[in-house]
Amino acid sequence: MLNAPPPDESAGDLTHEEFVKLVDRIVTGDVKALAELFTHYRPRLWRLVSFRLHPKLRGRVDPDDVLQDAWMRAVERIEYFLRDASRSAFVWFRMIVCQTLVETHRRHIGAEKRSAAREFSMSQKFDAHSTSSSLAFHLQGSLTSPSSALSRAETAKQLDTILASMSDIDREVLALRHFEHLSNTETAMVLEMSEQAASIRYIRALKRLKGILEVLPDFSMFNQSPESE
Repeated sequence: MLNAPPPDESAGDLTHEEFVKLVDRIVTGDVKALAELFTHYRPRLWRLVSFRLHPKLRGRVDPDDVLQDAWMRAVERIEYFLRDASRSAFVWFRMIVCQTLVETHRRHIGAEKRSAAREFSMSQKFDAHSTSSSLAFHLQGSLTSPSSALSRAETAKQLDTILASMSDIDREVLALRHFEHLSNTETAMVLEMSEQAASIRYIRALKRLKGILEVLPDFSMFNQSPESE
């Protein structure tokens, strides 16, 4: 099929032939085929929502509900699938989920909806404050337990300082690779840079973060990193 998106390794156990057949059906408006592809990506999309969901909404908003809303948006855009998902079907679904998540933040956070509106741009990038907050929240959650000499509040403050010392792009590449588990190719697409540049930024950012986190309690989640491509 002309300009069909390449089969993604993340699409579960789909073979190349099965992926192409799904795409052929999707571009004819087959919603069932779109549902099959969305289901293959659902675990990865759920991880995205779980990571990016605002701390104030945890326990109030179910990631599955966000994905259900995103699914409805995808159905509404099915006629644009071939055009907008030509590089990666997963990245297309991710963009829709991210936009849905921002709308969820707008509805629930109320007075802070202006900042929520800015947290995700049409170029698929979350703003620096949103990414930094998500990183800090999940890094704190990875602590085994704060020592008696270092309270959780003090740890949070140090984490904020550490993350603020990193560049916006380094924080984002860490979020995409280490927390969302995007491949290097997908990360490069989202950040609109070459795969080589994305790989170099990730390795450098991870090494730097590991180094400066040595002053804090054990962060076992950084002992191993996703495989590089």
